[in-house]
Amino acid sequence: MLASYFHTAVLPAFMSTVILGSLFVGDLQAAEPGPADADAPKEFTATPSGLKYKILRKGNGQKPQASDTVKVNYRGWLDNGKEFDSSYKRGEPISFPLNRVIPGWTEGMQLVSKGGMIELEIPAKLGYGSRGAGGAIPPNARLHFLVELIDIQ
Repeated sequence: MLASYFHTAVLPAFMSTVILGSLFVGDLQAAEPGPADADAPKEFTATPSGLKYKILRKGNGQKPQASDTVKVNYRGWLDNGKEFDSSYKRGEPISFPLNRVIPGWTEGMQLVSKGGMIELEIPAKLGYGSRGAGGAIPPNARLHFLVELIDIQ
């Protein structure tokens, strides 16, 4: 299996930014996700691949394609609730090519419109599988993400 851009470039950069940022940023207030729609679903919907998702805020723009670059704010955590990454804590969104990340992100982000917010539950086979991702994500981990789609480029 090819290493994903997210695993080889984005995640390590995020993790070092979080570590270094905590050393230099001091009392910077972490941004928080925007509000969900009042009628947002309480239950996940599953796709044929096994990805589970909830559209928490519909948004009003276009949906990205796998070939697009997206700008997002997000937080990711494991089944035990341990957060492994957060653009909110870094205080700035990130942009990346959607076809260069783990398959669960590529599939899931195509389900939400610009301005929307989605919660993803990504099975290991659509994440990092048996290899995990460094010390942050163990092998065969199910991943959880809350993602706000800010822009599509």
